[in-house]
Amino acid sequence: MSEIANVQQAAYWNEQAGPTWAAMQSPMDRQLEPLGRRVMAALALRPGERVLDVGCGAGATTLALADAVAPEGSVLGVDISMPLLDVARARSAGHAGVAFLEADAQTHPLETAGFDVVFSRFGVMFFSDPPRAFANLRRALGPGGRLGFVCWRAPAENPAFTLPMASVQHLFPPPQPPQPGAPGPFAFADPERVRGILDSAGFADVAVTPHDEKIGAGDLDAALEVALKIGVLGGALREHPEKREAVIDAVRAALAAHDGPDGVKLDSATWIVTARNPG
Repeated sequence: MSEIANVQQAAYWNEQAGPTWAAMQSPMDRQLEPLGRRVMAALALRPGERVLDVGCGAGATTLALADAVAPEGSVLGVDISMPLLDVARARSAGHAGVAFLEADAQTHPLETAGFDVVFSRFGVMFFSDPPRAFANLRRALGPGGRLGFVCWRAPAENPAFTLPMASVQHLFPPPQPPQPGAPGPFAFADPERVRGILDSAGFADVAVTPHDEKIGAGDLDAALEVALKIGVLGGALREHPEKREAVIDAVRAALAAHDGPDGVKLDSATWIVTARNPG
C-alpha cells in the first residue's frame, strides 16, 4: 500500500466507519446513488475511457462507471478503507474492466496521464492537504481529461444528513464544532474554497453547480437503521449506548414525518463540481 498521508482518516475508515459502512452498503448505496449518477451525467462518459474512482468505498460507483465506459473502458477504484474494498472486490468478481487499489489518492504515485476521467462521490472531502491531493489527481489525467465530483453543501441545508441528530440533540452533550476546512463531510461546503483549491492545483474550466434532491435509504426501518449507525448520531450512540431506547423513539418519529410511497426521503444539498486538465 502507498504512503497514507492522512493517518487519522485512514484509522477512522479502517477501524470505525469502514466496517459499519461495509455492513450498511446496500441502504447507503440506495441513498447516495442518485447523487453519483448526477456527476456521471455531467461528465458525459464515453465507451473506452479510463476512469479513476476516488474514495470508491464498497464499489457501487466503480461498477456503474465501468458499465458507462464498456466494453473497452476501464475503472480503477481507490480507497483507504480495506473493509470497504473487501466488499467492492467481492461484488465486482467477474466484472470486466474493474480493479481496486488500497491507497491514499492524495499521495499515491498514480500513472501520469493514465486516466481520461477522475470521478468521486463524496470521497474528496477527507484529504488532509487538498491542494496537494488535487495536484496529484491532475497529474493522473491526460491533457483535456475531466474531473467530476459531488460534495455536501452546508449542514443547515442537508436534513438528509442532520435530521436524525437534530431530533435528539437534547439527549447528548453539545458536540465540538469542527475546525473550518478540516477533513470531514462538510469540508467543501464553501464553493469559493473549492474553486481556489482546484485553481491552485492547475485545473481549468472549474464549475461548482448547486444540486438539490430528496434522497433516502429505503423504508422507515431502513432509514432508522442508517440513522442509528451512520454519521454523527451513530458516533454519539457508540459513546452513549445507554441512550439508545430514547433515541430510537425520537428518531423514528422524526423520520416518519417524511415517509411516503417511495420510503423516507429527505432534502439533500450538494455541489456538483467539474473541471478540466488543460494539459
